[in-house]
Parts: sequence; structure tokens; C-alpha cells
Amino acid sequence: MDKTFSWSGIKKEAKRVRWPSRKDVANDTAEVVIFTGFFAAFFVLCDLIVAYGLRMIGIGV
Repeated sequence: MDKTFSWSGIKKEAKRVRWPSRKDVANDTAEVVIFTGFFAAFFVLCDLIVAYGLRMIGIGV
């Protein structure tokens, strides 16, 4: 039997894992939400500018 993966080895490795604190998770979540909002606004603005430009030259409705 291959001893590469054993229950004792898995338990030992799980104890060595450094789990993030609640504060770290909250900060990372806030950062993701802010950047997602920024890029969403950026792409909506780009879409509006392109649509306006196309309407000015007679393409589109």
C-alpha cells in the first residue's frame, strides 16, 4: 500500500495551515466588491461613449 497519503499525514498538514482571520476576509471581500464596482462602472461608461459615437456617425438607432 502506498503511504503517500495517510490520515495522520493529512491531519498533520491541516494543523499547519494558516487560516485567515475574520478581519482579513472582510478586507479582501471589501476590496473585491470595490474593484468589481469600479470596473463595472468603467465598462458601462465605455459602452455609452461608443454607442453615442456610433449614433453620431449614423450607425445604430
